[in-house]
Amino acid sequence: MKIIGIGKNYVNDKSEVAALKTGAQTIFVKAESTLVENSADIVFPSITKQLIYEVELVAKIGKQGKDIAEADAASYISEIGIGIDYTAKDVLTASRDKKGPWALAKGFDGASPVAGFKPVSNFSDLNDINFNLLINGEEKQVGNTSDMIYNFVEIIAYVSKFMTLEPGDLIFTGTPATGAGENVKGDHLQASVEGELLLDFKLI
Repeated sequence: MKIIGIGKNYVNDKSEVAALKTGAQTIFVKAESTLVENSADIVFPSITKQLIYEVELVAKIGKQGKDIAEADAASYISEIGIGIDYTAKDVLTASRDKKGPWALAKGFDGASPVAGFKPVSNFSDLNDINFNLLINGEEKQVGNTSDMIYNFVEIIAYVSKFMTLEPGDLIFTGTPATGAGENVKGDHLQASVEGELLLDFKLI
């Protein structure tokens, strides 16, 4: 299975979307070994001193597809959950200084905690889903899918031009434009979708 992510996909002001929708989505792939499920606690990674969190809705692919049309793309989503896309910022900065890839900065063990997958039929409008993140009881990020630059179907259609999507593949669909920040050992993260707590873990 593949874990796919998209960068810089939310705006603060919907009026910004048209200008930013150039067609060139920023796509990256994470190793399956980054995955942490069932709200298991995560050992703070020893490879970084700057662990950056981003809460994101995660689409699970339900059937195989290639060159998927936007009109058909929603039918390829089986479930939607929530996750954290972790980045080792210091590792990323060092790689960028050498014009290197993102792979190690986003591909370390524990970099993709996910939970709370619900059937896509539970969501009446994929373009109006609320989600948020609390850290140590304080709200840090709030998002709604209406603020996406590229929505679920546009992401699926675009990615499937390059790679075949297969059942079980996960797509991290972007984080709210504000609120991402740094985690430290001992932090308690709780992420909710439509007010329901779905992801709940600590960094140990």
